[in-house]
Amino acid sequence: MLALAGVSKINIISKVVGLLSLKKKGTQKKATYVAFFFLHMVLSALISSNVYSKTYQTTPDFLSENFNSPILEAKSLWLTPELKKQSSDILGRNVRGMRVRYYQEGEKTAWILEEIGKEKPITIGILVNGTLENFHIQHVKVLAFRETRGWEVRYPSFTNQYKNVKMTTDYKLDQYIDGITGATLSVRALNKTARLALFYHQQVLTLKK
Repeated sequence: MLALAGVSKINIISKVVGLLSLKKKGTQKKATYVAFFFLHMVLSALISSNVYSKTYQTTPDFLSENFNSPILEAKSLWLTPELKKQSSDILGRNVRGMRVRYYQEGEKTAWILEEIGKEKPITIGILVNGTLENFHIQHVKVLAFRETRGWEVRYPSFTNQYKNVKMTTDYKLDQYIDGITGATLSVRALNKTARLALFYHQQVLTLKK
């Protein structure tokens, strides 16, 4: 289905019209079946690319909801080889790029991170608050979800579990997060990004010492 997304709609429609207009006896019925097959595939591709891609909140709205100041200018945490290695260990995959953007107001930092659930990225807003000696997650929100399954992680009944969660010395969450049946990969993605946001917050405060 996904391959059809890049095919010209005009070409597909032209093909269907051509098949339906065949007049030779014995071929028209077969052509009709083929035409309806093409239509089904096109409609399925269009539906799958739109219905399962949902934005719940924009980044500016997330920031204005969690900061007292107007929309802040993004700052950058530059990823040294050491930071990139630890980030990769937390996510279980290689981290690309030279920096990660964040927003800050006093001792609060906001991170807009993306992590793959099953096949597509989940966009997650994470607010971390506190000093270098004592910091925790204040708020987690799924901003955009693009998969057909696992969207239940967007509900406060799940994300509220991250409130006041801290990071252990080995970069794990210090509290257990209850999973959701059928959303294992989405839960795993949020857990990893929560750990990463805590780690990044720690690095920002460390650099300012």
